[in-house]
Amino acid sequence: MAPDGTALDYDRIEAERARIRATYLREQRPGSSARGVHHVALLCSDVERTVRFYQELLEFPLTEIFENRDYRGSNHFFFDIGHGNLLAFFDLPGLDLGPYAEVLGGLHHLAISVEPERWERLRGKLAEAGVACQVESGVSLYFRDPDGARIELLADPLGEMYGGKVL
Repeated sequence: MAPDGTALDYDRIEAERARIRATYLREQRPGSSARGVHHVALLCSDVERTVRFYQELLEFPLTEIFENRDYRGSNHFFFDIGHGNLLAFFDLPGLDLGPYAEVLGGLHHLAISVEPERWERLRGKLAEAGVACQVESGVSLYFRDPDGARIELLADPLGEMYGGKVL
């Protein structure tokens, strides 16, 4: 069922997925024009709370903080999430942004790969800190950051998901 109560045509959906796969998924894939994710930027309402959550609880080191070039008085700061990738945040003081909202067309969640033993340790740290978590498939740990953004810690290696290759 769709959210509006109408029935979904699962056969049509599967046929469309198969058509897209046959049309666009290449066995001999060319190299990407990209070098990788430089950073993903999220908003936060409290810089220090965000730093404590990501650096102290999740063990993502803070790498830099400076003034946001687009909004005077706002901070732009970065955390190392491994493999040359960064997670960035902006605070936008003086703007009433309201609470985080998961909406169609917006960010659903951010998935970050961690080593299995670190995944277990972080799961324990989150539980000890009182952060509500949901485990899926034994390797995905979903929770919300202090501003409500949904984060997934995935114990699968980069390029894999639930035992299958995605890269």
